[in-house]
Amino acid sequence: MATNRDLPALPAGVVRAGKSFAESFAGADQQADAERRRALRRMKAVALGFLLGATVIFLACRWGQAQGGPAWIGYVGAAAEAGMVGALADWFAVTALFRHPLGLKIPHTAIIKRKKDQLGEGLGAFVRENFLSPAVVETKLRDAEVAGRLGKWLSEPAHSGRVAGEAATVLRVVVELLNDDDIQQVIDRTIVKRLAEPQWGPPVGRVLSQLLAENRQEALIQLLCDRAFQWALGAGETIERVVTRDSPSWSPRFVDQLVGDRIHRELMDFTDKVRRDPNHELRQSATRFLFEFADDLQNDESTIARAEAVKEQLMARDEVTRAAETAWKTLKRLVLDGVDDPSSTLRARVADSVVRIGESLRDDAELRDKVDNWIVRGAQHLVAQYGAEITTIITDTIERWDAEEASRRIELHVGRDLQFIRINGTVVGALAGLAIYTIAQLLF
Repeated sequence: MATNRDLPALPAGVVRAGKSFAESFAGADQQADAERRRALRRMKAVALGFLLGATVIFLACRWGQAQGGPAWIGYVGAAAEAGMVGALADWFAVTALFRHPLGLKIPHTAIIKRKKDQLGEGLGAFVRENFLSPAVVETKLRDAEVAGRLGKWLSEPAHSGRVAGEAATVLRVVVELLNDDDIQQVIDRTIVKRLAEPQWGPPVGRVLSQLLAENRQEALIQLLCDRAFQWALGAGETIERVVTRDSPSWSPRFVDQLVGDRIHRELMDFTDKVRRDPNHELRQSATRFLFEFADDLQNDESTIARAEAVKEQLMARDEVTRAAETAWKTLKRLVLDGVDDPSSTLRARVADSVVRIGESLRDDAELRDKVDNWIVRGAQHLVAQYGAEITTIITDTIERWDAEEASRRIELHVGRDLQFIRINGTVVGALAGLAIYTIAQLLF
């Protein structure tokens, strides 16, 4: 048995051409092709039958005339003769489109095989000029009323749910296709590392200065004072324990208690005054400190350096270094859980958004006009800028076809209808021959 090694190698050009053509027609419907082939054969047989019928009638009439038959035989014979000529001429014309008639390489025959590429270019130009021109595209899109129809379709809950389901499917596929490491690196580079690149001191100082200029610190100071007073109310035991621990060993117990009570009362009184008096000296001092601190963060090198040290300590923590990984895993889990559950908040929000968009397009004529104008301008830009590139799909595909096989397949699709040309040629030729013979008899 011969193997692939025993077979001669085909030229590279033949391999490429065969492969390109096979790829071009890989999706052909074999059953439909078989039916087209049978229909073509039937119509060829019918057209040939007309030619043979005209030939038989012509021969019979010539025999009858030779035998001295009646005058009407001449009329029938002329019609049959002209029908034969018409049938043969149209057979030649139809056949010349696809192959050389009778195998004779007569000039201007096998037109499709020889002019395949030019036909492809002409077809591409025809499509571009008549279907992809800006004016034609605008007319078709205006008549289609895309925005209005889309709005009506989207405003129906069943359709919005379908859109939400399809969007969820696409979102799931996208999330699953994304590489976790790549996404984490992107988040780390674009967010985490970007936060660590600039100095923190000056921008923090500017923000703090703006807050102080708006007197926003008062709320924070008031909160701290209130919390300090609340702590002071319950600090009696703590103060007593500290006084007892740090007092001399010879100090009596009741003296330590009196000192602790005194300190506790003074502390409560002091924190209460600070809490109640917005102009208390301690609060004013805290405000001055904040102003000075904001200025130092912007202008003092040592303060800026200390802020940078704090930043580096924060960025070195595991919580920060793993922030990108944690954020992506959390987002991915939320997305996958949301798209899998038809009743999830994610899909419900998508469906609600789709319905609102559809209702807006359906009810707002001005919005519909805007959307239609956007669609028209976008389509016109595409066909104006890329119309030639779009039609190259036609020309490039036809150029890749094998000429012989392409001619056969084109004949398979349109050859049946072309056989009517042969039939009509036979009939019209016969009528024309009859008319010419009749006029000649009347004149001469």
